[in-house]
Parts: sequence; C-alpha cells; structure tokens
Amino acid sequence: MLKRISFILFGMALTFIAHATIDTYDFKSVEEEQQFRELTGQLRCPKCQNNSIADSNAPIATDMREKVYQLMEQGKSRQEIINYMVDRYGNFVTYEPPLTPATIILWLIPALCVVFGAVAIVMLSRRHKRAVSDATPDALSAEEQKRLQQLLSDEHSAKGRKSS
Repeated sequence: MLKRISFILFGMALTFIAHATIDTYDFKSVEEEQQFRELTGQLRCPKCQNNSIADSNAPIATDMREKVYQLMEQGKSRQEIINYMVDRYGNFVTYEPPLTPATIILWLIPALCVVFGAVAIVMLSRRHKRAVSDATPDALSAEEQKRLQQLLSDEHSAKGRKSS
C-alpha cells in the first residue's frame, strides 16, 4: 500500500515538473496575446524545419518566443518583429520567403514542372494517335474490293462443296 501511495505521489510530482517548463507571458490585452500567438505561429523554427516556434520545444524556439515577447513589450510592430527575425535567422524563418534573385528558382520550379508535364502529355498523346492511325489500314480501292469479294465467294463456294 505504501508503494502505491509513493508511486502516485511521484507521478504527481512529475506532472508538476512537466508543467513548470511551459512558457508563460503576461500580456496587457487579449489583442496583444492574439498577436503573439499569430507571430509565433508564422515564424518557423530553424531547428525543427516544419514546426513553428509556437509548436516547437527546441531551445532556439524558446529563445525566439522570448525575443518576440520582448520586442512586443518594446512596442515594435508585427512587421518590425518579422524583419528582426529575418535579419537574425534569414528568410528561412518565414513560411513564405520573399521573391528575391536567390529564391526565384524555388518559386519557378513548381511552375516549370507543370508546364513541362503538360507539354510531355500533349506530345505523347499526339505520338500515340499517330501510331494508332498508322496501324489502321486505309480503305480498299475499288479493284481491291472486287478482288476481296471474289476470294470470299470462292472460299464460300469451296466450303459448300466440301460439306455436300
């Protein structure tokens, strides 16, 4: 019984310790808290690749959340905070990097793949149609049609003689 109680108390202590690591910030208004949540949701964690700093538990994400909070406390605008993070961590921290000479290839590759895919499909379908039309015989000339009818009637009369 004593082991059970100590196990339960140990589990409760771990729960309190786990909650102690959650970041808490004091905001002046609900709007300020909403802006913080939006900003941290829009900035990407440099370590986690596809997680926002709001979702990441990486130490760098914690530092970035703290810096966003500090900049908000200093009265910086949303764009000033984003610019600060981009200056410090690069365009990678935004989920939609701006169109620059360095990133233009990233924006063009999907469009080029679609265009080349569409061109390839059109070319293959034309080639297939041409191959099918080449494989089908042309219409018989009048002379060939007459010869065919004669061969068929000869064959039909030969079969009639065999069965009798």
